[in-house]
Amino acid sequence: MARGTKQERKQRDAAFSDFMDSLRPDYEVRKAMIGARVRVGLSQRELARRMKTSQSVIARLERGFRSPNVKTLRRMAEVTGSRLVIRLEAPGASQPPNLG
Repeated sequence: MARGTKQERKQRDAAFSDFMDSLRPDYEVRKAMIGARVRVGLSQRELARRMKTSQSVIARLERGFRSPNVKTLRRMAEVTGSRLVIRLEAPGASQPPNLG
């Protein structure tokens, strides 16, 4: 029996869908980290040097073998000229509430 595409399986299997959805935040963080590094033209080695860490730490973070802490994300934002934004949203929220 053919398994079908990921999309078909996701539609058929709620547990698989929940699992895939649970991976999305980690993927988005890794994608943003890599994007920031590439945007400013830094290699993993050069980013690591500027962040005062090792290239292997950057590689593990980008591959998802380690999760970055907020301090690491702040340093990366500073080195890459990025702005760190962290947000918790209510389920189904399309935009964060206006607090000011």
